[in-house]
Amino acid sequence: MKRTGAIIAVVVALLAGTPGQAQETDKQRTAAERFEKLSPEQKEALRAKLREFKAMPKEERERIRGNLERYKRLPPEERERLKGNLREFQRLTPEERKLMRERFGEFRKLDPERRAELRKRMREYMRAHPERREQMMENMRRWRQLSPEQRQQLRERMRERRRP
Repeated sequence: MKRTGAIIAVVVALLAGTPGQAQETDKQRTAAERFEKLSPEQKEALRAKLREFKAMPKEERERIRGNLERYKRLPPEERERLKGNLREFQRLTPEERKLMRERFGEFRKLDPERRAELRKRMREYMRAHPERREQMMENMRRWRQLSPEQRQQLRERMRERRRP
């Protein structure tokens, strides 16, 4: 699971075909040509990722293939946005990537309503003015420094303020 992002990138590169048979042949030829242009080290790395993909449980491979199919149907702008996100992820240190994977794993375990709420909050954060975002980040830093008891007290005070 840790290398799913890298494996998805490999699968995207290898399985970029389309439904049409003639187009599929052209895509395969193009993929083969691109593969031939790789260095021996790059070829071996790609082969290793493919072996890793094939060794995955069937459900995981199907999940990745489903993601690939959804990716293919995305508008070009959205694909570019995702590629940019992947580049940003790749720039992270191994420790930061590990933390991101762990947090994403925790996110996936949440119930759908909670995930929807977090997505909504993230959209609000991204739409906020930069000064407001900085204020929100500072509030989050302070929140994380509170003890569980202090957090609970703060929640109770906030609920009291909201009551009519």
